Amino acid sequence: MFSVLFDTDRFKKVELEIQSFLNSRDDFLSENTVKSTRAVGDAIQDILAEHCENILGKEVCCNYTAAFARRAMADLAFEDCNGCYYVIDVKTHRESTKFNMPNLTSVERLARFYEDTKNYFVILMVTYDVVGVRAEISKVSFVPIEFLDWGCLTVGALGWGQIQIANSNNVTINPGYSRKKWMLELCDTLLEFYPREIVKAHKRVEYFEEIRAHWQAMPD
Repeated sequence: MFSVLFDTDRFKKVELEIQSFLNSRDDFLSENTVKSTRAVGDAIQDILAEHCENILGKEVCCNYTAAFARRAMADLAFEDCNGCYYVIDVKTHRESTKFNMPNLTSVERLARFYEDTKNYFVILMVTYDVVGVRAEISKVSFVPIEFLDWGCLTVGALGWGQIQIANSNNVTINPGYSRKKWMLELCDTLLEFYPREIVKAHKRVEYFEEIRAHWQAMPD
């Protein structure tokens, strides 16, 4: 299925348009908001939810929605003229923070979502810093997850496993990267990850067997 965004360079134009739009607005933060990284992130997500449909344009975007629960896979979603379906996870990164390791999605949820080749799980990463009560946007990345190099990703031990950006200060993007290759790399990563988790689980079982024996021997 041909994506008008990611099988062309159109996504790069979207990145620049989002950056320009956000930098043109000085009305979505306040003195209280800028004190909290989370509050700024929420404010950026809210203003994008309101305006992203117009930024993308009618020739790219139809059936747009931003009506998702907080723990949903997406913050925004739309279809293009070819029937490709994009779910967008909005992430923000404040450059003055030394370390940021955001969760992206569950490996199992992504595997199920990508069973349909028309589906795209898109990361919209807004990199910014705060000057006064303004967010100055230095970079916007608008890419499907398969454009993110596995060298800057990791898997966290939550549920089936959570794909994470290892450090938001160091993100490597490979435009046009093959989804097939990326998903095979995901499988290879998990086939190394799960056995390590089994070893950890055995050690934890042994530890609490010892703790249980200790407490069982204690007087009431």
